[in-house]
Amino acid sequence: MHFIGQWATILFTLGVIYSGSWLLIPAIPLVVYPFAISGHILFGAKGDRPSFTKMGFIEAKKADCKMFVDIMRGRLSIW
Repeated sequence: MHFIGQWATILFTLGVIYSGSWLLIPAIPLVVYPFAISGHILFGAKGDRPSFTKMGFIEAKKADCKMFVDIMRGRLSIW
């Protein structure tokens, strides 16, 4: 779900740039979270909480980006 959320973030960012809706820029980093949280709830082990409960927002976003890149490069399997 994080992977889908990252794609949604990329598409949302492109949409903001294309449409010129500059007031939506602060929402860009938040697009991934509904996907990530639902993934933890639906697929995570009991007690597997979203990372922002374990680390700060910036660290969680960096971890999401690293995971996205690793999936794209084939280093991490999503199935």
